[in-house]
Amino acid sequence: MSVAITTPDRRYIVVRARLWRRAKPDLSETCRAALVQRLMAARRGVKEAKRAERAGEPGAAEALAAARAEVDAAKVGLGERGPVWWTDGAPDLNRHLVRNTPYAAWFAALSAGEPEPR
Repeated sequence: MSVAITTPDRRYIVVRARLWRRAKPDLSETCRAALVQRLMAARRGVKEAKRAERAGEPGAAEALAAARAEVDAAKVGLGERGPVWWTDGAPDLNRHLVRNTPYAAWFAALSAGEPEPR
C-alpha cells in the first residue's frame, strides 16, 4: 500500500497524478469516524444493490439509487464533495490532473523528472 501525497496546503491528496479533496480538517475524530463508517456501509450497499440488479431482483434500481445517495451524503459530510471547506476563495480543483493546476511545479519537483504514472 502506498502513502498518499498531500498538497502543501493539505487540501488534496494526489492519486495517480490527480487531485482528490481531503476531508475537513476541523472534524472531530468521533464525527469523522462516524462519517467514514457511514460511507463504508453505503459503499457496501452500492455493491449489494449492483449484485441484486445483475440478478434481476425487484427494487434493485431503487436500492442502488438510495445507496449512491447515501455515499454522496457521507462524502458531503466529510467535506470531500459539496461546498469547499476552506475560506480563502480558492477554487475547487478536485479530480483535476495535477499538471493542469497551480500545484504543477510542486508536483513536478517531487518526481525529480520521473515520468507521470499512466
